[in-house]
Amino acid sequence: MSVLSDQATTQATQRWVLDRGMSSVEFRVRNFWGLTTVVGRFSRFDGSYTIGPDGRAVELTVDAGSLDTGNRRRDEHLRSSDFFDVEPHPLVRFTATDVTDAGEGTLRVRGELEAAGRKAPLSFDVPVRERDGELEAEATTQVDHRLLGMTWSPLGMLRSPSTLHVKARLRSSDA
Repeated sequence: MSVLSDQATTQATQRWVLDRGMSSVEFRVRNFWGLTTVVGRFSRFDGSYTIGPDGRAVELTVDAGSLDTGNRRRDEHLRSSDFFDVEPHPLVRFTATDVTDAGEGTLRVRGELEAAGRKAPLSFDVPVRERDGELEAEATTQVDHRLLGMTWSPLGMLRSPSTLHVKARLRSSDA
């Protein structure tokens, strides 16, 4: 039975955890009136995919302070209360509220992204491939960062939405 099909829910819980060395979490946002794109990468994150009697769960937790755009001053500003507000809100979290089989090796995931003390709904499809007892997944979605209180944009320089990209390799927690 595939770990992707809607029949995958079992009596025994199956759990896969993120292999951080083989995974990445980043965002892209257009600025300077859409002329350039800033790419931010996070170096510290954790995540899991679980199938159990109560259904499926997808979770991702990111250390917002581990943000790196390649520009120290910009990173400090992004960690400030204008954006991620890292001091009182050190973590960015995505928690799935619904995970279903979309067919052809793809999961449809709906949930909430929490950052800077606010939440925004997200919905996206994730192609997942089973390989040698591990799962490989790559998800790209867009979020209106203004819903998360990230509204600082003098003269309209910062464009919404931001693109979120997660590339994940997960291994069984039993391995």
